[in-house]
Amino acid sequence: MKDFFKYTMATVCGIIIVIIIGIVLLSLTVMGLLAGSDTKVKAKENSVFVLKLNGTVQERAEGSSPLDFLLGGADMEVMGLDDILKAIRTARDEENIRGIYLEGGAATFDAPATAQQIRDALLDFRKSGKWVYAFGEQMMQASYYVCTAADSLFLSQTGMIDFKGMGGKSYYLTGLYEKLGIKYQAARVGKYKSYVESVTRKDMSAEDREQREAYLKGIWQQWTEQMAQSRKVTAQLLDSLANDSIMLFASIDNYQQASLIDRAFYPEEMKQVVRRKLGIGKDDEINQLTLEDMINLKPSKKVKQQGEEIAIYYAYGEIVDEMMDVLYSGHNIIGKEMAKDLEKLANNDAVKAVVLRVNSPGGSAAASEQIWHAIQQMKLKKPVVVSMGGVAASGGYMISCGANYIFAEPSTITGSIGIFGLIPNFNGLVTDKLGITWDGVTTNKYSDYETNLIFGDENSDEMRYLQGYTDRGYENFLSLVGQGRNMTKEQVNEIGQGRVWLATDALGINLVDQLGSLDDAVKKAAELAKMKEWHTNSYPAKVDWIDQLFSNEKRPGTNLDAQLHQALGELYEPVMQLRLDQQRNRLQARMPYNASIK
Repeated sequence: MKDFFKYTMATVCGIIIVIIIGIVLLSLTVMGLLAGSDTKVKAKENSVFVLKLNGTVQERAEGSSPLDFLLGGADMEVMGLDDILKAIRTARDEENIRGIYLEGGAATFDAPATAQQIRDALLDFRKSGKWVYAFGEQMMQASYYVCTAADSLFLSQTGMIDFKGMGGKSYYLTGLYEKLGIKYQAARVGKYKSYVESVTRKDMSAEDREQREAYLKGIWQQWTEQMAQSRKVTAQLLDSLANDSIMLFASIDNYQQASLIDRAFYPEEMKQVVRRKLGIGKDDEINQLTLEDMINLKPSKKVKQQGEEIAIYYAYGEIVDEMMDVLYSGHNIIGKEMAKDLEKLANNDAVKAVVLRVNSPGGSAAASEQIWHAIQQMKLKKPVVVSMGGVAASGGYMISCGANYIFAEPSTITGSIGIFGLIPNFNGLVTDKLGITWDGVTTNKYSDYETNLIFGDENSDEMRYLQGYTDRGYENFLSLVGQGRNMTKEQVNEIGQGRVWLATDALGINLVDQLGSLDDAVKKAAELAKMKEWHTNSYPAKVDWIDQLFSNEKRPGTNLDAQLHQALGELYEPVMQLRLDQQRNRLQARMPYNASIK
C-alpha cells in the first residue's frame, strides 16, 4: 500500500510538471509569435520582391495564423489580393527594391478578374523602369497568364505549362439522390437561374450552356489578346496552341518555339540570371523579400496622409443571415453586421465618401436587401461608389445596384438577377426505404407545411406557396435594380432572368457605368465628394489571428477546412454545399457556380 501511494503521488506530480512545462512553452511560443507579428522589415540595397503564385488568392486574407504550421496547414497558404496589390505598389515606390521575381505555380484565383488585377499591377510596376522576371517549374494556366506581364519569362528545363483554354464540367447529383430516395424541390424565377439544376437535372440546360459559353469565351478572348501582346504573337496563334497543347509540348524546346517562354533554365542557373541583372557577384546573396515581408515593410520615406478620408469597405464572400458552418473557412458577408458597419460609416463625419468593394456570388435575398437599404441611407449623407472585383452577381449585384456609380473589372462576372428557393424532400428515403411514417394533428390546413414540404408525399399546395414567395422576391429584385439603375422593371426583366454577364457586356446594358479598377473607383468617389486631396482607409479591420485566439465569437475554421479540401479534392464542393444548403435562407439570390480558376 505504501508503494502504491508513493507511485501514485509520483505520477500525479509528473503530470503536474508536464502541464506546467507545457503552459510555459505555449506562453513562450505565443509571446514569440506576438513579437514576430509586429516586426518591421527594411529593404536592403538591391532587394528583390519574390512573389510565389501558389496557394489560393482571394479578395482579402485573414484568419490563418503561425499556429497553422504546427497543425499541418502551412502548405495551404491563402493570399489576399489587397495585400498583393499593395506589395506591388510598395515595391514600385521603394528605391531599394530593384525588381520583382515571380514564381509561377499552381495558384487558385477566386475569379479570373483576380488574376487580371495582379497582372495589370505588374504592368504598371514595369512603367517605373524596374524589371519583372518570371520563372516556373509547373505553371498552371492562370499563373502563366499573370507571368506574361514579365519582361522575360523563363521555364525550368524539366517544367511544363498548363495551357488549354477555359472550361470544365459541373457535377449533377440528381441520379445519386434518386438512389437515396431524396428529391429536391425548386422554385425559381429566371430561365438562366441554374443554381438549382445541380440537384434537379442530370445535365446542363440549354440556357445555362448559353450563358457559360458567352462569358467564358469573352474572358478567354481578353486573356489571349493580353498574353499575345506581351509575348509578341497573335491571339489566334495562342488560341490554336490551346487546342493542341497536350500534343504539341512534348519537349521544352516546343515552348520556346511557340514563344510561350524566352528561355529554359535549371533553378540554379536562374539565380545567376537574377544576380547578373542586379550586378552582383555569382556567389553573392540575393536580398529576397516575401509577400509577408512586403506587408511589414518599413518605408524608407515616410508618407504623410493628406486630405480627407475615403473609406474602402470590403464586402466579399457569400451573403448570409448568420455565420455559416464553423468547418467552412470561406469568408461570409453577414447582412446585419455589414448594415451596422455601413451605418457607422454613414455617421462618421471624418469619412467623406465610401467605396464599396464587392466580390460576392450573392446568397440570402433578405440579407442582401438589408445591405441595399443601408447603402440607400448612406447615400443621403455621402457618395457611394462600387468597385466590383472577381464576382458581383445576384445578391452581390443587388447590394451594388443602388450606388451612385459602379465600376467593374473587364472580366468581372456580374448580373444574375434572379431568385430561387430549394428544399429537399426526404419522403422516399425516410418513409419508403427506412419505414418511418408521420402522423399528427393541426389547428389549420397548413400548420405543418414545412414538415410536409420536407417529408410529405403530396405537397403541391406548399410548393405553390414557395413559388409565389419566390415570384415576389424576384419582383422586388427588379424594383431595386430599376430604382438604382434608372430603368423600368420591364427593362430589368429583359436582361435579368438570372442571366450571368461578363462586365464588358454588362456595360452595354446599363448594369455597370464604367470599366475600371479600385483606384478608378476611389478617384470617382473623390470627384463626387468634391475632394482635391484624399487618403483611404480600409474597413472592416482584418480580424487578427491573435484576436481570434482569445475571442468568444464563432469564427469559421481554416486548417480543418483546408484538410477536408485536400482530402476530398473535387468532391469537396458538392459535399460542403450539401451541408451549407441546410443552413441557408429559403430565398436565395445567388450565382449558380464557383468562379475560381487555376
